[in-house]
Amino acid sequence: MSMPLTVDAREHGLVGDGTTNDQPALQKLVDTLGEACAADGRPRIIHVPAGRYVIQDEPTLWRSGVSLLGAGRGATCFELRNPGRPASPVPLAWFTAAKHGAGRGNCLADIAFAHLEVDGSGARTEEYDPLAKGLGLQYVLRGRFTDLYIHDTAATGFGCDFLQDTVVEGVLAERCGAQDPGEKMGGAGIGIGIGGWGGVERLTVTACTATGNGTNGIFVELQQENWPPPRGIRITACHAEDNRFGISDWGADGLLVTSSTMIGNHEAGFDVSSQGTAGVGGRGGIVTGCVIDGNVRDGVGLGNTPGPYALRGTRISNNGRYGYWQHNLAGGDQEPATDIVLESNDIRDNALDGVRFDAALREVAILGNRVHDNGRRAAPAAKGEGPGVRFAPRSMTDEHADWAPDAHRGKQLTVGGQTAMVTGNTGTVLALAPARPGADTAWDNGTPAPGSAYHLPDAPTPRAGLTADATVTHPHLHGNRVRDDQQPRTQTHALWITHGARWTGGRVTSNDFSGNASAATRFDTAPTGGRWHDNDG
Repeated sequence: MSMPLTVDAREHGLVGDGTTNDQPALQKLVDTLGEACAADGRPRIIHVPAGRYVIQDEPTLWRSGVSLLGAGRGATCFELRNPGRPASPVPLAWFTAAKHGAGRGNCLADIAFAHLEVDGSGARTEEYDPLAKGLGLQYVLRGRFTDLYIHDTAATGFGCDFLQDTVVEGVLAERCGAQDPGEKMGGAGIGIGIGGWGGVERLTVTACTATGNGTNGIFVELQQENWPPPRGIRITACHAEDNRFGISDWGADGLLVTSSTMIGNHEAGFDVSSQGTAGVGGRGGIVTGCVIDGNVRDGVGLGNTPGPYALRGTRISNNGRYGYWQHNLAGGDQEPATDIVLESNDIRDNALDGVRFDAALREVAILGNRVHDNGRRAAPAAKGEGPGVRFAPRSMTDEHADWAPDAHRGKQLTVGGQTAMVTGNTGTVLALAPARPGADTAWDNGTPAPGSAYHLPDAPTPRAGLTADATVTHPHLHGNRVRDDQQPRTQTHALWITHGARWTGGRVTSNDFSGNASAATRFDTAPTGGRWHDNDG
């Protein structure tokens, strides 16, 4: 059957009235166009006019050479529903290795999804299923995903794997992973499995936004432990906010993350670790020109990597615990990370240490950074109740308090049997983080009654610009300004080497360690070897 290169979905049975199940008509059209493309090698386009198109109980098995173009976000919307099959996921489109034999030799080539919305709020499974995505395609060659709004899916919103010569641009993913408590597979806004094409996957993710998603805002994840971590992946000009993790590298080699913002995420703004399916952390990555600010816990969490990794020219600020945290999760790579580079970053106003090493490092280079005004969580324990104490969904007020600004940042507020995380404070008001990504309240069991008793814990100390609590071999610290310019000062030391650390060899030269609250340095374990000179303070 001869088919034109562009067809109108309405002329082939789709209704778009928000009631009729359009999935059978869409599947028939995709099959017809897929067969036509296979016959003559010419890709086809389905144009979908404005309307609300119901995809009910069955996902659409996609075909190579078939593209789906709508009339714009909000105009062309696909509503996912599964009332007749509550145990089964219903992505708009799927094509997977496990169910359909997808692979390098059986891929989806020359496809595009553009200018449309996917509403997943009507599809919930009886138990969490990582396949309950908005889009779930594997092994895509020469794909383009443009101007998509995917929201409220049970699992990952944009959950496509093994994307070769592909661009993902202008995707907005909101409140996806609605059935994921935060620790399951998937549940992200944009989650991309990698490694299926071998050592190189040429993929660009650009100008995407991910907010309020259950796990990651945006992540790449190696799918098999024995696969080589692929090179060729770029994430640029993206925004990740109010997710569990902002942007994560769980197994790439040489991931480039540039010009992106990671703010208000609950665990870390940027994460490298072994949390992915393969248990392999990223390596060789470069993060540059980013803003990593105001995350509930850490700005950057990096571990389970052999190295190298570099962060350059990035602002890491106002986070609720550490600015940069080197650590390893159990079960992942535990060898010392080699050639970690922190260069020309602005690491400031974080609640505890600006930079903290809790995992072993070799040949770390810390060059030309401004590490200042950290240790903001300096207020003593506080409590109160009665008149003047009142609560709102995202704040608490004590009219009788007189707190230093942001001196409770990162603390856990306890009110009765409930807890909430403090993201900042004025003299009388605590700002609180959402109880979970996408939530509009900090409270799991309702806003506490006025006058309820509350408690805030004491501040930990020391709170240094740079803390080593692990083995650090042959470090190179040069040209850093590690001081506190506030009044009162809260960053207690420029450099703290703890009882649990070993600092061996290397060079510490031409740094400004002056102006901290207690002293320039604190060596609970003395460094051995190396060269120390021309350091102020």
